[in-house]
Amino acid sequence: MGDIVQIYNDYKDHADFLTVYVREAHPTDEWQMKSNVKDDVCYAQPKTLEQRVAIAKDFTARFKFPLPFGIDEMGNAADNAYAAWPERLYIIDGTGHLAYRGGMGPFNYKPAEIRDWLAAKYGAVKHDVPAATAPSATGNSSTAIPATAATPPSSTK
Repeated sequence: MGDIVQIYNDYKDHADFLTVYVREAHPTDEWQMKSNVKDDVCYAQPKTLEQRVAIAKDFTARFKFPLPFGIDEMGNAADNAYAAWPERLYIIDGTGHLAYRGGMGPFNYKPAEIRDWLAAKYGAVKHDVPAATAPSATGNSSTAIPATAATPPSSTK
């Protein structure tokens, strides 16, 4: 989640961002992961729009998620149109055309590609890496990203 939030903070004055919550990726009543229990992100698959809205509100409040947040309707139109489940990133340019379609998450969910596209268009934003989070001598580091659907920044600002 941190990568997308940082990208949003870096480029929100240049691009519009939207996170769309689609079906639950690892619901308690289907395919719950141990990481969901560890992170206390345990929800049953919502059966109504009201349940989906409640989960989205809980997520955004508990994790202080600052990005604009939309919720797919129960017919899953956004998920079906963008193949968003379990997570995927898109860029829709200022003319409404698809400029970037990221790979399906979690293995091909790469926020760095979004940052690269935005940096090429608006200029790079540099951050100092704190010593405590710098990669180890072996070069290994990892970042956990939550399930999100479509994050389409556009260059309409």
